[in-house]
Amino acid sequence: MNDTIDILRTNLGKALTDTAYMVAVSTVIGVVLGTLVALLLYVTRNRLFLPNRAVNAVVGVIVNAIRSLPFLILMVVLIPVVQLLIGDPYTPTGGAISLSIAAVPFFARVAESAFSEVDSGLLEAAVSTGATMRQIIVGAVFPQALPSFIRGVVLTIISLIGYSAMVGTIGAGGIGDMAIQYGYNRYETGVLVAIVVILIVLVQLIQWAGDAFARRVTH
Repeated sequence: MNDTIDILRTNLGKALTDTAYMVAVSTVIGVVLGTLVALLLYVTRNRLFLPNRAVNAVVGVIVNAIRSLPFLILMVVLIPVVQLLIGDPYTPTGGAISLSIAAVPFFARVAESAFSEVDSGLLEAAVSTGATMRQIIVGAVFPQALPSFIRGVVLTIISLIGYSAMVGTIGAGGIGDMAIQYGYNRYETGVLVAIVVILIVLVQLIQWAGDAFARRVTH
């Protein structure tokens, strides 16, 4: 018991900081780039904007190809790329890069689904008034899709927390790395139990906060 407490006191703070760093960076990149990809898919599919089957198909295939890879496999495949970019892939920054690449197509599909839920009648009415595509997207699509968009962000964050634990399998830091090094390799069951409890509480808090925010912006 004393060993478990010592390990948690010494390592838990840094592990949580590394995990928070990886999840925060990948969430920002995933949401920003994923939203842009989602808008490209949305406007090239919707007849009211810029329908283009070829572009939509190509982008869709790329998104689906990345999403089809389990994150553990994607992470291993990306190790040479990350090494080329930053030199050492076995760091929280290396983990954040892998997580970001996984987050972009994941959130792109989530955001595209949120945009698709917007009433087509509302869009047609906006078009009939002479509104530009930018005005329609900013003034109609985003406000109407915002609750689903927020829930998608929450889903992405929670998924990235789970993915970040897998980054620990290659020793890139974070809560997963701590669980493997101390909980598994050193047979410290107390460390594993503590990490599981922390992750459950963290996910519950994020889900609760996201749901509350989504309800507030629901029209």
